[in-house]
Amino acid sequence: QVQLVESGGGLVQAGGSLRLSCAASGSTFSINIIGWYRQAPGKQRELVAVINSGGVPNYADSVKGRFTISRDNTKNTVYLQMNSLKPEDTAVYYCHTLTQPPFSSIYWGQGTQVTVSS
Repeated sequence: QVQLVESGGGLVQAGGSLRLSCAASGSTFSINIIGWYRQAPGKQRELVAVINSGGVPNYADSVKGRFTISRDNTKNTVYLQMNSLKPEDTAVYYCHTLTQPPFSSIYWGQGTQVTVSS
């Protein structure tokens, strides 16, 4: 079992920055891929950015060049630095992890609200 706790959401003006954190606990040794998804009202949950155990990131096209994901394995924490925020970035951001095979499991955090005002 892996538990994920997000922090760092809030209200920011367009063009501003926020940094999200996700602290993992439990069977953290089993974590393979970890990162962020988001869900805006009336829309499906979508990938924002994830990073694998080797430190290789993968970003949604909509956030490339503006968001940076990083991972501190000593603290079992993943960060999402969000710059040049736009109103369309407004959503609930969820931390997500996929554990190592062969018995991979998916875990989600409770979510943190990010609101970008125009």
